[in-house]
Amino acid sequence: MDIDLTAAYERCRELHRRHGRTYYLATKLLPAWKRRHVHALYGFTRYADEIVDQTWELPADERARRLSEWSDAFVGGLRGEAVDDPLLPAVLHTIAVFDLDVDDFATFLRCMAMDLTVDRYATYDDLLDYMEGSAAVIGTMMLPILGSRDPAAAREPARQLGFAFQLTNFIRDVAEDLDRGRVYLPESHLGRFDVTRADLERRQATPQIKELIRYEIGVAREHYAAAAPGIVMLEPASQACMRTAYALYGGILGEIEANDYDVFAQRATVPNRRRAAVAVRSLLTRPGTPVPMAA
Repeated sequence: MDIDLTAAYERCRELHRRHGRTYYLATKLLPAWKRRHVHALYGFTRYADEIVDQTWELPADERARRLSEWSDAFVGGLRGEAVDDPLLPAVLHTIAVFDLDVDDFATFLRCMAMDLTVDRYATYDDLLDYMEGSAAVIGTMMLPILGSRDPAAAREPARQLGFAFQLTNFIRDVAEDLDRGRVYLPESHLGRFDVTRADLERRQATPQIKELIRYEIGVAREHYAAAAPGIVMLEPASQACMRTAYALYGGILGEIEANDYDVFAQRATVPNRRRAAVAVRSLLTRPGTPVPMAA
C-alpha cells in the first residue's frame, strides 16, 4: 500500500480504538489482515456519525451540507476520482478488495441524513426502517470480510446482529440521545407503559420507565437470539471475534438490569475484567460451538 492508504487505515483504526472500545477489543481476535478492513468500515460509519452529532452547535443545514459533501466525495471515489480525505481511501480500498455492495453504503448515508431531521419514531416498524440503514447494512457490509461457508444463510443473522447492537446502544444511551434532541425508543412502546417524552426529559427512572427499559431489553434479546446461529456460519478464524462482540454487547443489557433499569444514573458498561475474560473464553472456544444467549 502507498503511504496515503496506510495513513487512511491508521486513521480508521484510531477512530475505532477511541470510540468503539467493545468492538475494537473483539477485532483483536481477528487475523491481522482482516482487522484493517473492519477498522475501515467502522471509520466510515463513525466519521459520518460525527458529522451529524459531534458538530451539534452548527445549524442542521450546515451539518447536512457537510454530510452531503463528504458523501459526494465518497461517491466520486467509487467512480475512480481522486479523493482528498484522511480516511476514505481505506474505505474505498476495502470495498474494492471484497466487492462490497455499494448500495449498503448509500443506504447508511441516507439514514445518517435522517438524524438531522427526525427526532422520534412512532412505531417499532418505523424504527426498524431506520435501523435497516443504520445497523442491518453494517452487518451485511461486514459479512464478506468475516467470511462464511454459507453467505446466503448467514445474511439474515448478520442483519439481526446489527439490529441487536443498535438497539442495545439506544437503550443504554437514552440520556445521551436526549441531549441531541432525539428519542429512539418508539412512541408506541412509550405509550404502552404510560411514559411520555417529557417523562424521559426529567431523567428520573420512574417505575414506568424501568418497565419500558425492561421491555426494550426483551425486544433486543429477540434480535440477539435470531443472530446467534449466524456466528457459527462464519469462517473459523472470525468466530472468536464475533462471539466476543456478541457477548459484550449483550452484557451491556445485563449491566442495565443490574442497575435496576436506571439508564440515567450511570452509563452501563461491562467491567474490564469481564471483558478480558470473555475475549479469552471466546478465543478458546472450538469453532462451530453453539453460541449461548446474550445476557
